[in-house]
Amino acid sequence: MTGFYIVFLFLVLGMLIVAVTLLLSRLLQPRKREKDKFIPYECGIVPEGEAWIQFNNRFYVIALIFIIFDVEVLFLFPWAVVFDTMGMVAFVEMMIFIAILLVGLAYVWAKGDLNWVKPKPRLAHLAKKKGE
Repeated sequence: MTGFYIVFLFLVLGMLIVAVTLLLSRLLQPRKREKDKFIPYECGIVPEGEAWIQFNNRFYVIALIFIIFDVEVLFLFPWAVVFDTMGMVAFVEMMIFIAILLVGLAYVWAKGDLNWVKPKPRLAHLAKKKGE
C-alpha cells in the first residue's frame, strides 16, 4: 500500500464511523414527542417575553479585552520557567512586553472601554452654539 491508499482508507473509515454513529443515534433515540420539547427552553421554566432582546455591546467589548489580556498574560508562565537560565536578557524582554501591555491597558482605559456605561462625549463647541 502506498501513501495515497492509506489516506483513502482513512477517509473511507472516517466517513463510515460518522455514518454508523448517526444511524445508531437515529435508531436509539427516544420517540416520545412532548409539547414541552418544542418550546425554546427545556429547563422546565416557562419562558416569559420574547427570546430576542438587545444586548449591550459593552459585554462583548469587555469580554474581548479580557481575552486579549488573559492570553497575553499566559506568555508570562513560560518566561517564568526559563527565567533563571536566560538571565537579564529575558528580564528586559519581559519588561518591554509588560510595558506594551500597560500602554494597551492605558489606551483602553482612557477611551472609557472598561466602563459598563460609556459616557457620552462632551461637545463644548456645540453647547456654545446652542446657548447663543
